[in-house]
Amino acid sequence: MEPERDPAREPLPDPAQRTAGEPDYGVREPDRPVGRAEHETAQEVADPTDYSDLRRCAAEAIGTFVLVFSAVGTAVFAGDYVGQLGVALAFGLTLLFLVYTIGPISGCHVNPAVTLGHLIVGQVTAVRAVGYWIAQIIGGLVAGVTIYAIASSLPSYNRAADGLGANGWGAHSPSAIRGPLGGVLENGYGIGAAMAVEILLTALLVFVVLSSTDRIADVPIAGIAIGFTLAVIHLISIPIDNTSVNPARSLAVAFYQNGALGQLWLFIVFPLIGGALGALVYAFLFGRRQGLRPS
Repeated sequence: MEPERDPAREPLPDPAQRTAGEPDYGVREPDRPVGRAEHETAQEVADPTDYSDLRRCAAEAIGTFVLVFSAVGTAVFAGDYVGQLGVALAFGLTLLFLVYTIGPISGCHVNPAVTLGHLIVGQVTAVRAVGYWIAQIIGGLVAGVTIYAIASSLPSYNRAADGLGANGWGAHSPSAIRGPLGGVLENGYGIGAAMAVEILLTALLVFVVLSSTDRIADVPIAGIAIGFTLAVIHLISIPIDNTSVNPARSLAVAFYQNGALGQLWLFIVFPLIGGALGALVYAFLFGRRQGLRPS
């Protein structure tokens, strides 16, 4: 008795002997070298993250707007209800979800000090860094105008007394003791304390950003590490100088509080110094200047 034929075990036909019109049976052509153009096209399809500089800068502007409006807005509109813990969480949680939303586009710097850190370790070019700085400042300023427009619609709002979440030391420190009429009875933390916390805490933030997104780190949880670091930073320094660690955030609201513009320089210069320090510590500990290719 002739055994039953098993088509699955039969060898596939030789494509060279196949007659015209005969089905192919899935025989694939021999491998051939992929041309340069085809290889480049395949890379373009496989890498959808090659965003233009315009889109990257737009993401930075939008992200900085969202950070300032959401977090500083919480301090201005709801600070009496949520307290310092609530404001700190607003900053941290806002940055956390921004990392996962605009991070794939621009890296989610939303902070000139963070961009400076990336520039120092070679992860962004100088041209792109300048574009990011401009975008961050614009996004922050628009957020500041928006917050002021909303706050000033409240009849009881007093710009001189209530401000807009600006940073400051001495008489403008949140720890300053004020009398019933708003006058300062006792100054709060001084300029030295403000300098120290801005350098140290900005260095901490930039170090965490660079190290948690390094190629050897567990990048998927980077947003959690970065967001909660910013929250802890605010818990530490809100009573001292209202926490900057971000020149764009400080510039955004400095125009709406008496005396804030005169102290603004500190919250631009010292966060940038801290950002540079954090980048240098990262480069030293990780043993190299460049953790990722320039974007």
